[in-house]
Parts: sequence; structure tokens; C-alpha cells
Amino acid sequence: MPLHTRPIAISIAVLCFFGLAIIGLISGLSPFTCCQRALAGTVVAYVVTALAVKAVNAILINAMITDRINRQKRKESGGKG
Repeated sequence: MPLHTRPIAISIAVLCFFGLAIIGLISGLSPFTCCQRALAGTVVAYVVTALAVKAVNAILINAMITDRINRQKRKESGGKG
């Protein structure tokens, strides 16, 4: 079953936002600068995570299709499957 892209990407983006904001505050940056950098990092994290989940889904679907084809071939040739 394919993974749901949007909820995973949003969760990672939110974690990234707070992580970057905390790192910025610890570094002594102003709140506005922390917010800007955290928002930019969140957008990047969302896009990267969405692409990664889509790649994983493509790999999973390809594996499921290949497995189904191999089962059909074994079944047609009389082997156990």
C-alpha cells in the first residue's frame, strides 16, 4: 500500500520548523530572522520529503507489480505460488 505523501511531508516540515527556530534562538538571532529561516527551511523540508515519499511509493508499487507478475508466471507454469 502506498504511503500518503501530504501528512508525512507536513509532519516533517513542522518538526523542521520548530527545530530550526530553536536552533536560531539558541544562536542568538532575532525572532524575525529565526522565523524567516525556519519558514524557508520548512518549505525546503516539505518539498524534499514529498519527493522522497513519492520516490518510495514508486519503488513500492514497482515491487508489488513485479511480485504479482512473477506469481502469475509461476502459477501459469504450474509451480507453487
